[in-house]
Amino acid sequence: MLKRDRSQTAAGEAELTSEIEVTAKDGRRVRLEVKPRIIRHGDKPVGIQAIARDITGRDIAEMELRQAQKLESVGRLASGIAHEINTPIQFVGDNIRFLEDSFAGLKTLLGKFGELREAVSLGAVKPDLLREVQRVEAESDVVYLLEEIPRAIAQTTEGVDRVATIVRAMKEFAHPESREMALADLNQAIHSTVTVARNEWKYVAEVETDFGDLPLVVCNVGDLNQVFLNLLVNSAHAIADAVKDGEKGRITIRSAAEDDRVHVSITDTGKGIPEDIRTKIFDPFFTTKEVGRGTGQGLAIARSVIVDRHKGSLTFESEVGKGTTFHIRLPITKEDDLPEG
Repeated sequence: MLKRDRSQTAAGEAELTSEIEVTAKDGRRVRLEVKPRIIRHGDKPVGIQAIARDITGRDIAEMELRQAQKLESVGRLASGIAHEINTPIQFVGDNIRFLEDSFAGLKTLLGKFGELREAVSLGAVKPDLLREVQRVEAESDVVYLLEEIPRAIAQTTEGVDRVATIVRAMKEFAHPESREMALADLNQAIHSTVTVARNEWKYVAEVETDFGDLPLVVCNVGDLNQVFLNLLVNSAHAIADAVKDGEKGRITIRSAAEDDRVHVSITDTGKGIPEDIRTKIFDPFFTTKEVGRGTGQGLAIARSVIVDRHKGSLTFESEVGKGTTFHIRLPITKEDDLPEG
């Protein structure tokens, strides 16, 4: 398994190292990072020296950091998700109360129709009964109900579907942390992230998606959901800092298959990244945001997930005053090529 050197920038070429798992004498599984070096005598290679470093603890720490940020993200999104769920639930509740009242009126009317039918069958329809049926029919406003009840049912169904979509997206986004790689639909992962993060972007931007026909990709979808969220929220913040009150920017998310890779791009119409900080944006704890709006870990974790863990690339292009595009490229790994264990 090849691994890029962590000291390199996102767009640069990286030194290749290897990661292996071995069993220690006490039975523990230990993960080692191995850096080979050719030993030369003059111009002639005479041997190979390898330096192995135990990275078991580092990987655990990275996993814990990613999980902590995911929990932080879920907490930050919770109020927005509650609002997104509350809106359809409110009109579902209103429609159910309307249907309840409507049913009571129709039930009374049907009761009177039953009395009228019985009287007709006996040949003894009295004028008082006809007037009573007409009065109840007028009070129930049956013509209005026949028009509005189907609309209320349709709106209720739409509201239930909306809530189910949000809950399903949240479940997919909050995929349990694991080292396991598995086949995943990246378009669906992006769609879920956009859904759960709607409250983060809906006031400042319109989100447009252009999904290509992607193969299933072997990945850790929970980690990638976090990357998509970080980039989406960053785009929303960049637009919020650039637009005037009442205006909206645009976030465009595209996906496409390119030879042996999948390419996902996230473009915003924000203020762009100043040239003097472009080499720092992937550094841990580097942030230009005010306290409480960012920890500086989002892009650092995104790069670690994409470059180190998934052997892909994370690059960007930006123009000050016009916006930024982040490019994620991931190898299309076959399931049979995955290491065992």
